[in-house]
Amino acid sequence: MASLMIASYLTKSTNVRIFRLMNKGEHTRAAILDAALAQASESGFESLTIGSLAERAGLSKSGLFAHFGSREELQVAAIEAAAARFTQTVFIPALKARRGLPRLRALFDHWLDWTKRSGLAHGCPMQAAAVEFDDRPGPVRNAVIEHFARLERELVRAVELAIGEGHLRTDLDTGQFVFDMMGVIFAYYHNARLIKGEKAESRARIAFERLIAAAVPVA
Repeated sequence: MASLMIASYLTKSTNVRIFRLMNKGEHTRAAILDAALAQASESGFESLTIGSLAERAGLSKSGLFAHFGSREELQVAAIEAAAARFTQTVFIPALKARRGLPRLRALFDHWLDWTKRSGLAHGCPMQAAAVEFDDRPGPVRNAVIEHFARLERELVRAVELAIGEGHLRTDLDTGQFVFDMMGVIFAYYHNARLIKGEKAESRARIAFERLIAAAVPVA
């Protein structure tokens, strides 16, 4: 029986949800990618091989190879699946918040705990990929770069909307604001995951509020 699939994509202007029915092959591919994300969260994308993932997904190597012709193709597909899950978990819920600072704060909040809410208990796979492939040219690195470039564009747009709503200064350097916002998030994950800092979340929230306070219009 076909099952319902929700695919979410970030566009230049908004998030678009596309609803359609998955056939059996697509359902199997989706299950493989779920297993790939779980493994990448635990051990990184370099751990993904046709053999290891076939065992984890309960498939034969030939069965998995029918969906992904090479290890590199599998890794790229897993990167794209992680990016799509990030969109579904962080951006789509944030769109329910009012434009401006409420939406920016919603993005920040959802980003802080997106791995928990998306079932990736071992950390953010996209951050792991950024470290794994930062100096390794090729299709996998290109997929990681595209995710973060798209993420920055969407965050800049969210900041611009906040400026348009009068919540942030008109002379604000949007690129710098997004750079600092991402820096707070990355510092949070570093402290929370690696060091197990008990104050990681509170420090991240304080840092973000300071960033906002410096960007609001002067009364």
